[in-house]
Amino acid sequence: MCGRYSLYESMDHYLKQLALDLVVINGYDHEPINRYNIAPSTRVEVIRQVEEGLTIDRVRWGWSPFWAKGKRPDPINARAETVVTGRFFKGLWPQGRALAPANGWFEWVPDAENPKQKQPYYITSADGAPLYFAALAEVHQGIEADERDGFVIITAAADQGLIDVHDRKPLVLTAERAREWLDPATSPDRAAEIVESGCRPAEDFRWFAVSKAVGSVKNQGAHLIEPLNDAHQQGDLEL
Repeated sequence: MCGRYSLYESMDHYLKQLALDLVVINGYDHEPINRYNIAPSTRVEVIRQVEEGLTIDRVRWGWSPFWAKGKRPDPINARAETVVTGRFFKGLWPQGRALAPANGWFEWVPDAENPKQKQPYYITSADGAPLYFAALAEVHQGIEADERDGFVIITAAADQGLIDVHDRKPLVLTAERAREWLDPATSPDRAAEIVESGCRPAEDFRWFAVSKAVGSVKNQGAHLIEPLNDAHQQGDLEL
């Protein structure tokens, strides 16, 4: 996963699809989010479940434990193969489970003849439904943002045709798995099983080439997720 995704519906839309019978205990904006080009280190909405209900928090994308701060840029992703047992994310696992709702994500495919030239692709659900990325987050409630706060998206190995786009993909959960992932009653062992085998398969997605304008973090707008042309549709990368 190359580090850009979109989130443009209202938060009510993502919560409705989750069908969680829980009260949101903090306020959130009911207007469309309209983020078509979310970049690392920016603050974006994540969903967490706490004892009192659901909480929607705008958290910085990227996280490091206190002992690694400043040594390198905060990672934005955590590999499914190591997140459960590795030392780096020990402070987030398993109590930091969260969801990063999304509409799709971007990958850049090198040109076969000139690898320095890369074509961005947008990957979204085949049925138009929202996506739920399994995430881990540290959030401290308060008026001011806490420098410790941050989140990472768990990534898994790509499968089937998605391998042609990138060898990694976000750990995208079905609504049912997403509810289970959020639930504090879900055991660490069960959560580890979801990490290992809970990702939706490539057949659940469609992907197509989009404008290179997405390469600039300054660019926003629906035009960034519009297909370039029919020649770059799923299954025909023309590389």
